[in-house]
Amino acid sequence: MKRRAWISVVALTAVLFSISILGYQRWRAQNGAARSDALALMPPEASAVLFADFEDLRRAPFFAQLFAWAPKPQADADYAEFLRSTGFDYERDLDRLAVAVLRRGKDSSFFAVADGKFDREKISAYARKVGSAANNGSREIFSVPLSGSPRKISFTFLSRTRMALTDDADLAVFLTAGKTNADAPEWRTRFERLAGSPAFAVIRQGPGTGTELAAQAPGGLRSPELSTLLDQLQWITLAGKPENDRLRVVAEGECTAEATARQLADLLNGVVILAQAGLNDAKTRQQLDPAAREAYLELLKSADVSKLDRGDTKSVRVILEFTPKFLDATRTASPAIPPNTTPNTPQPQKSTPQKKGHT
Repeated sequence: MKRRAWISVVALTAVLFSISILGYQRWRAQNGAARSDALALMPPEASAVLFADFEDLRRAPFFAQLFAWAPKPQADADYAEFLRSTGFDYERDLDRLAVAVLRRGKDSSFFAVADGKFDREKISAYARKVGSAANNGSREIFSVPLSGSPRKISFTFLSRTRMALTDDADLAVFLTAGKTNADAPEWRTRFERLAGSPAFAVIRQGPGTGTELAAQAPGGLRSPELSTLLDQLQWITLAGKPENDRLRVVAEGECTAEATARQLADLLNGVVILAQAGLNDAKTRQQLDPAAREAYLELLKSADVSKLDRGDTKSVRVILEFTPKFLDATRTASPAIPPNTTPNTPQPQKSTPQKKGHT
């Protein structure tokens, strides 16, 4: 190839590369803006906010394996009719979803903002057919019955690619409510801290929330002491970030007392040690599939418990890495942790040196 031809090829490659980089940066900026705008609409009085960027997650190898492995739920008749009428398939067309959970005594409701590829005309026509529509100022609010429940889902289009929906009686309240609540900056701080994660949950602690979370642990790992410490946390965050073929999960609990953070870090380190001991128990070795046992041990070995000091708040962070090996292991038996290994009073462990910032 002549020198002039080589120069042309190199120049063309450089131009294409530059265009690709600029396109990617523009996509990231637009994606980040859409994410921030959706989270800004979350009501500050929420008990929890969950967010997932499905457009980002669908590109991750780990989630491709997860979606392929997970059993496909049987679509009910109502959803099948919705799919036929609107052409909207959440597995393909839902890009982002932010959900706020609100508790009022024993009752709860949700408010959500969804971004995706919506056919507004078809969805509106379907909603009018199975439910009702009413004008509220400049917006048309639709209400459709919720299958198997006396409650209804109300929704409205905020733009061509965004809708807001709730199972609360009044959607308009969420659309007109001011965002100057004193708690709004607290939520925004945590949303910004989790900006690098395509999926996360932020929980604002209420009475007994820690006890409820601790109750979800396997029977052999439940601990009254753990429940008590979790109840002293003001915020809990859980974030997942795919890294090639694995998922990095970061859980963090915030409190105001150094002693609480130290005790919780020591307790969680004790839990990890006891879980490893349980998996190495002779009886467990006989009962558990060797591949599954290896996967669970691999997960526990990836565990990193550390303390963070952000000035006004003290935090305990737990990092775990889930691999395809773990997904395969969940198809077999669950680990049998001996019931007498409940970590009520683990020996204090040397805490990881304090770190600052958030991953």
